[in-house]
Amino acid sequence: MSDPTETLQDTDSTDTSTEDGDVGSPAAGSDDTGSEAGRLSKVERLEQEGDIAADYLEELLDIADLDGDLDMDVEGDRAAVSIVGADLSQLVGDRGEVLDALQELTRLAVYRETGERSRLMLDVSGYRADQRARLVALAQESAAQVKETGERVALDPMSPFERKVVHDAVAEAGLTSESEGVEPRRFVVILPV
Repeated sequence: MSDPTETLQDTDSTDTSTEDGDVGSPAAGSDDTGSEAGRLSKVERLEQEGDIAADYLEELLDIADLDGDLDMDVEGDRAAVSIVGADLSQLVGDRGEVLDALQELTRLAVYRETGERSRLMLDVSGYRADQRARLVALAQESAAQVKETGERVALDPMSPFERKVVHDAVAEAGLTSESEGVEPRRFVVILPV
């Protein structure tokens, strides 16, 4: 699901398509599917995705006997659901692996109901928000280093979500970046002008 408005210079479709590497979703605004989702406006469709995801996650929290409150929103061109609660670290896991898996399961639940692939973003206890802030700071520091030295900077390997955040922050700083390497050791290189 390549977004033509992306300004990334990256040969990896997982980096240029979405924040977390999902591939194959219909292009935003493609409402000629003839399905119920195709007759809804884009915002209504995203709100519907959020509602379906929230229902699925509520059931999951009940089954796991976990306390958590759900917050739904539409951020840009995707639904966003956050789970907040006392101690939900088991839903995040080490380096966010459990959160990534839970997000995929939630997207599948949305797909089962709508017949449309979802780009829904899931956050638990602010993990992704904190991660995004840390990555933006890293990208800004690295971009400043590249501007000062004129030398390219290679960052440590990152997930597709992490690389997307860095690419966006580098572009905002007025530089270009690309991904190199092979999963799971793929990394961002920030290039001088």
